[in-house]
Formats: sequence, C-alpha cells, structure tokens
Amino acid sequence: MNSLLVKDIYNKVDKLNDGPMGLSEEDIEKTGEALKEALRHWANPTKLSSEFSVRMSNLGKPYRQMWFDKNRPATSSRILPQTFIKFLYGHLLEEVILMLVRMTDNKVTDEQKEVVLEGIKGHIDCKINGEVVDIKTASNFAFKKFSAGTLHEDDPFGYLMQLAAYETAEESTAGGFLALNKESGELAYYSPGELTKPNPITKINNLKGVLTEELPPEKCYESVPEGKQGNFKLAVGCVYCPHKQECWKDSNSGKGLRAFKYAVGVRYFTRVASLPKVEEIPV
Repeated sequence: MNSLLVKDIYNKVDKLNDGPMGLSEEDIEKTGEALKEALRHWANPTKLSSEFSVRMSNLGKPYRQMWFDKNRPATSSRILPQTFIKFLYGHLLEEVILMLVRMTDNKVTDEQKEVVLEGIKGHIDCKINGEVVDIKTASNFAFKKFSAGTLHEDDPFGYLMQLAAYETAEESTAGGFLALNKESGELAYYSPGELTKPNPITKINNLKGVLTEELPPEKCYESVPEGKQGNFKLAVGCVYCPHKQECWKDSNSGKGLRAFKYAVGVRYFTRVASLPKVEEIPV
C-alpha cells in the first residue's frame, strides 16, 4: 500500500543511526546514472519551439495562460537564472526520492513512460506498486498541501489535472503524489480522492475551442488585497506566469504592473494606493 510508503522510507533511513543502511551498489549506480542524465537534460534543453502544443505537463494551466502560450508567445518573459537553478535541484531531488523508494520493498516501474490521452502526450514520473505517482519537491508552505491533503483547495500549478491525465491514460484511479519538503527533508504521500480530481478529457475538449478564439479568455485570477492601505497585488497563480506583464498591462491606471522587493520576495502590484516602504524594482 502506497499509504505506508513514507513510513517504509523512514524506517530504512533510520538504520543509519546504527550503522550501514544496506544501500546496494545497484541502487547507487542507478541513481548516479539518473543524476547524470538529469544534469545533461538541464544543461542541454530543447530550444522552445514557436509551435505551441498541449501536453499533459501544461494541461493544468488556466485557459488564459494557455491562450497566451499559443497565440502570444512573444509576450513571454525570459526565465531568470535563479529559476533555472531551482529547476536543476528539483530534478536532482526527484531522483534522490526515487532512490529512497527503491531502498525499500516497494516496487518502482515505468519511469518516464510515455502515455497518450485524446492525442495528448505526457511522461509519468513512475509507478509505485503499480499505481501512478507524481514526484514533487516543495517549499514548506506548499508541502503542507500534500501533508494535510488540502491541495484541491489551492492548486495554482494544476498538479491535480496533470495527475488525473496520467491516471486516465493508464486507466488507474489510486495514484498520488510523493512530495519532499526541501526545507526540512520531510516526505508526504497524498492520494487525492476521485471527487477532488478534475476531468482531463473535458479540459482537452474545451481547449480546442478556447485556443482558436481571437481574444483571450477572462483573467485566470483576480488581484488580491495587500495590507490595509488599498493596495492590490497579483495572486500566486499570476506571479509565476511568464505573460503577467502583457496580461496585466491595464493595471495601475494603464501603467502596468509595479514590482516591490520585500524580504520574502518580489510582490507585483496591480494597484498602488499607498507606496510601500520597500525598494521598487523593474518588472
């Protein structure tokens, strides 16, 4: 049962308190090769094509963002160097997580298997004990959605849609997420119930019409209040969107987004009624 997966891993790792844990040379070699391949893939990315395609990995994006991806690719901002670095250690940690699973008696199969649903292709991370499992690395805040089982209440990156597409393609229903807290090292396994999963076939069929429209759909998210001075900022789902500048160019009375550098990170304001007492930076 994958519900016991984390306990199995912890029990195995706990053996380090008493000496060698019994990590086999085969597992060491397999993980080493996987880490090298992840590094090669990161360092040599495929040049982004000008031709947009729907994939299972982007199926969870909101309609408006996908419309911009297809119809206004030139408005996409460049990926920041620090974001590329974040992608790198995310890929490497995913391989470490799979190594931890392989150390136990749980069976890992179908790594990066290609699956197809309604003509849409995707690659699953793996199956564990015969069920589709998506590996995630998360901040402490995001990790709580997996550990508490509340992802369906706030899923700005469309993880549930991605899992549902993989499962539908594989005719599976009991899959889930194996998540790592990058800050604490904690693990959590979350298997969402059927009622919390979106319908990927409905999304695919709707996209066929949406993506061919002349104008983009309504905004994916409304801006949210920041403090009590009348300021408004982008919702989390918009912060990480590469089209946010074009999408919100009408904000701040037509002047566009304004960015302010807080200790916890950059916040993008759609309305500035009271000037924040922190540095304003270019968007």
